[in-house]
Amino acid sequence: MKSYFLKRVVLIFFTAFIILSLTFILMKMLPDTPPAGFPAQVQAYYFDQVSLGYVYDMTSLRPDLGDYLYSYTDALNVVHYFYKVPIMQQYWNFLVNVLTRWDWGTSTSISVNSSAIAIIGERLPVTMELNVISIVIAVPLGFLFGIIAALKKNKLTDHVISTLVMIMISIPSFIVITFLLLIFAYSTGWLPSQRPSSTATSGEIAKAFIIPVCALSFGTIASFTRYTRAELCEIMSSDFLLLARTKGLTRTQCVIRHALRNSMVPIVPMIIGQFIGILSGSMILENLYGIPGIGRLFTDALTAKDYNVLMVDMAIFTLIGLAANLLVDLSYGIVDPRIRMGAKK
Repeated sequence: MKSYFLKRVVLIFFTAFIILSLTFILMKMLPDTPPAGFPAQVQAYYFDQVSLGYVYDMTSLRPDLGDYLYSYTDALNVVHYFYKVPIMQQYWNFLVNVLTRWDWGTSTSISVNSSAIAIIGERLPVTMELNVISIVIAVPLGFLFGIIAALKKNKLTDHVISTLVMIMISIPSFIVITFLLLIFAYSTGWLPSQRPSSTATSGEIAKAFIIPVCALSFGTIASFTRYTRAELCEIMSSDFLLLARTKGLTRTQCVIRHALRNSMVPIVPMIIGQFIGILSGSMILENLYGIPGIGRLFTDALTAKDYNVLMVDMAIFTLIGLAANLLVDLSYGIVDPRIRMGAKK
């Protein structure tokens, strides 16, 4: 298991390296957008780019370097011309800056000249809080409804739950939040239509979680309900469970002692996978509900062509997704000790 874990960690970093390298090179091939802000901020930005190795600072025109990005005259009446460094040289400087200084660059639009890492650090807790609350609510409810549907198989309760599950799975989360906003925010006014500011009371902030959490949870609840019902129905018809019934155990005892534990083997790893699904889905919801998380930041940075912030945001989503895949594989061995990932035959 240790050998398997180390191999997967190395593979994660190798995969992340390829993804981020391609992302950096492709973004640098896009047209440059001058940073927003006052002239002093623009000058500070370009001098920072010079220190990072992404831009040349020339005191004379250099047609061989292409068109200059920006120019200004300093206090000594010297004209500075800033030219783009070749992309592969920028890429090498990017690797050196990240590995030696952990410097991912500064923002050009979202928060001019602020560290891209600092901007992500401010937004990441908001997204994680929303997603953790959603998964904590969705998992128990999904298990509960799945167990009820399995115990009431082919009865009215099972048919009602199965129908609702199919409806909830079929409707995307951004459609759900749109209806919730129309009904509970705009029509009745019971809940806020946007996330309140940080100065709002704890009650207002708690109410603001209801709509986005419900929109993110519905699909996850439906998925866990469907898989729990399917696994329980299959296990409850297995030979070892029939043997347990013949030994005198009641149906409830068989379900709690044997069926539930065995059904958890394929279901528990789904929790991590569903968390990643929620994290991806929250990108649209954050924009609709005005939540200042990394999902909304991704679209804002893409719209504003703030490539440095976009790069860090991409790195966060990539690493979370790759780490989650590793945790899913390792969780099989935790749930069922008979499973050992990477064991020799």
